[in-house]
Amino acid sequence: MDQVEIRIAKTKDINELTILLTSLFAQESDFIPDSRKQRKGLEMIIKNPQHGHILVVVKDEQLVGMVNLLYLISTSEGAKVAMLEDMVVNPTFRGYGVGSILIRNGIDFARDQGCQRITLLTDFDNAKAIKFYEKNGFTKSKMIPLRRSLNEVK
Repeated sequence: MDQVEIRIAKTKDINELTILLTSLFAQESDFIPDSRKQRKGLEMIIKNPQHGHILVVVKDEQLVGMVNLLYLISTSEGAKVAMLEDMVVNPTFRGYGVGSILIRNGIDFARDQGCQRITLLTDFDNAKAIKFYEKNGFTKSKMIPLRRSLNEVK
């Protein structure tokens, strides 16, 4: 895809980012889209760059994709690492290389931020996504994700 801009997301992008996240969460088995929560989370990241950055791809003044990198400190690495929390491309622009642009720029950006590793989660049955990430240098981990909601009543 030619003539695109890659930049850090701004607060003015939150509406378009929320739409992208709605399309992502609608296809993921563990999540339910909730635009109020997505807006709140996006705002928290954009206003606190020490916690992470959202990179966006813009074509003809339209936001067509995003990748969200959140930062952690790894005791195994003794360094800063990134969690690739969300990556999504507008369905109309899929198949044109936007995802490849996002992942390459996300990797380079995380490296520039001093990160030593990027970890991501994808649905175990999303063969297309797994193949895409493996093509871009990610490997399956021997670790499995476990999750606990802290919103439960005690």
